[in-house]
Amino acid sequence: MAGVFFHDGTWTTEEPKLTGPMDHAFWLGSVIFDGGRAIKGVAPDLDRHCARCVASAKAMLMKPTKTPEEIEALCREGIRRMGPEATLYIRPMFFVRKGLGAARPDPDSTDFVLAIYDSPLPGFTGFSATMAPFRRPAPDMAPTDAKASCLYPNGARATSWAVERGFEMAVLCDEAGNVAEFAASNLMFVKDGKVITPAPNGTFLNGITRQRVIALLREAGVTVEERAVAPAELDEADEIFSTGNYAKVQPCTNYNGRALQPGPMARKARELYFDWAEKHWRILPKAG
Repeated sequence: MAGVFFHDGTWTTEEPKLTGPMDHAFWLGSVIFDGGRAIKGVAPDLDRHCARCVASAKAMLMKPTKTPEEIEALCREGIRRMGPEATLYIRPMFFVRKGLGAARPDPDSTDFVLAIYDSPLPGFTGFSATMAPFRRPAPDMAPTDAKASCLYPNGARATSWAVERGFEMAVLCDEAGNVAEFAASNLMFVKDGKVITPAPNGTFLNGITRQRVIALLREAGVTVEERAVAPAELDEADEIFSTGNYAKVQPCTNYNGRALQPGPMARKARELYFDWAEKHWRILPKAG
């Protein structure tokens, strides 16, 4: 896949080789990342993704070597290098090279790398999902206040569990047994015209796209409830859809074997989001 990469003051089109078996990041997982998007020159909430990258690094005991503003400037440069027609994933990362003793990361060895690469945006086609027997950890069980790479294997094994049973995605509960999110994105559902979504409780990422969609729906007059969600509520939902950086808004078209249509609320959320993004976050002129 085509991409550009920034590390140690240099841009390259080849992936930089960064770690070895004695590096703390390689051995003990001291890595954080953030994920933004640029869709034909439109990069929604790019500043918030860069700010969260720095906040995640601090939460993981790192010493960020760049400010959010410096990261955003680099992201804009990388988007420009890829051109106005590219649809991109933007992934700034901090990682730690050395440890203090066996386990603690050495903040002074924090390093930074930025990867920007081709990543087509999925169409509004939907996906199937099922409840998996895995849970999101509580804040005292894992570094849930960071977008930390070490949190993602649990979602990966939940998704694998779902795929083995004929579904494409998993739903996970939190440690109390309430619905948390999809394995790779936030979850919303519709009942009697209201959008309902699990309230952030520290067990899952309160996604930037999630927050934006909630705000846009409320501005459009839609009632959005953030509260505890029992698993049984999804079995009676009129619509279920996901929000997340990779696909933005996607309908769940089959949940636990029950067919669902891509509903009007998911369409509305997607349209509101992309209209807002075009209005506020075009950073390259349209091609042609």
